[in-house]
Amino acid sequence: MVEGLDLSGPSRRWRNWAGNQRADVPAVQPASADEVAHVLTTAAAAGRRVRPIGSGHSFSAIGLPDDVQLGCGRLAGIRSIEPDGRVTVGAGTTLHRLGTELLRRGWSLTNLGDIDRQTVAGALATGTHGTGARFGGLATQVRGLELVLPSGEVLDCDAQRHPEVFGAARVGLGALGVVTAVTLQAEPAFALRAVEGPGTLAAALEGFEELMTSADHVEFYWFPHTDATLLKCNTRLPLAEGLDPLPRWRAAWDDEVVANAAFAGVVAAGRRVPALVPPLARFSARALGRRAWTDHAHRVFVSRRRVRFLEMEYAVPRSDAPAVLAELRRVHEAGDWRTAFPVEVRLAAADDVPLSPAVGRDVAWIAAHVPARTEPGRWFDALESIAGEVGGRPHWGKLHGLDAAALRARYPRFDEFVALRDRLDPAGVLTNGYLDRVLGPGAHR
Repeated sequence: MVEGLDLSGPSRRWRNWAGNQRADVPAVQPASADEVAHVLTTAAAAGRRVRPIGSGHSFSAIGLPDDVQLGCGRLAGIRSIEPDGRVTVGAGTTLHRLGTELLRRGWSLTNLGDIDRQTVAGALATGTHGTGARFGGLATQVRGLELVLPSGEVLDCDAQRHPEVFGAARVGLGALGVVTAVTLQAEPAFALRAVEGPGTLAAALEGFEELMTSADHVEFYWFPHTDATLLKCNTRLPLAEGLDPLPRWRAAWDDEVVANAAFAGVVAAGRRVPALVPPLARFSARALGRRAWTDHAHRVFVSRRRVRFLEMEYAVPRSDAPAVLAELRRVHEAGDWRTAFPVEVRLAAADDVPLSPAVGRDVAWIAAHVPARTEPGRWFDALESIAGEVGGRPHWGKLHGLDAAALRARYPRFDEFVALRDRLDPAGVLTNGYLDRVLGPGAHR
């Protein structure tokens, strides 16, 4: 039995990391696939809807429960590591914990995003990615899934067993079943040589391909109201070549004082006095100078994010990225906007996952941010419109305004996924308002 299983019991107050999604609903915390199955079959018999949730790092309403919330905090920990580097972990294991545990055993994940507080299952469900022209998102590292269907069946799936379910569930939006365990392909632990420094947007757009392929993992941040960028280039190195981490005082100064505390002050001042945003943006662009260091991969991939924000991110065809960014800059300069947060630009390789924003094409990820507890308004509208002109696809865990009709036109395998969802969850046990919007209400309506 599931501890505290009472679908009509007292509500639990929940909010996501950014604070823009909130709910008061009954919550359950199963500790095994069998307990998850019990929750789902009980809910189905009662005509209830269940929404699984990880650590709540999505900005969109993908994890927002409108009936019952299923937490995966007790589905955590490493189950096994094979000699070839295949690691099986509980769905509620955070990427932060996984990176640390893998390193202790001599392994690393191939690529990570710049935040690692998400659970493995939550990161997969939303299509989480890092950067690197040759590297796909987290879903491309998956080799197997333990998936509990709304019927209560526990399905072990991979490329040979139930391949159609496996292929789709790697970015499944939590719509096909509840992922309770994941097998990932790790690789021998490696280091990253990180080189960071200032640049310009004009130079980035003129030599976009050369710049973004100049190292294994490249990204840059453009500071609106300026031409300034912060460029980050990470090169993969064998651990045998040694580490040269930042001195603790430098890491604390750059990452805690400048990147978080000082930037929090910039954001707060800009909210109180919007006219200060342009000069403060120029200050922010100059605040972080050049630096270089070498450390374990997962420590370099990830950045601390203590200033809370809202985010929209679109994957656009890689060849269209310079034009999209140029138009975004033109629109920004033509408007009377106050944009304190930088725009983040990354790359990802094409993959074959039906609802991955990189399905079938190499992409550039372009992300805009605004402070938490503010209205994104026209700034996000502008990015969505410009990205839409080239068929851009939104990150599932970040804010966007598209519905099933618009998304069907941008995903060649959209109907394939929806048909699978309708087959596996005909009663809509796992749906919520967000999924009804982006996938359509399905057979249960």
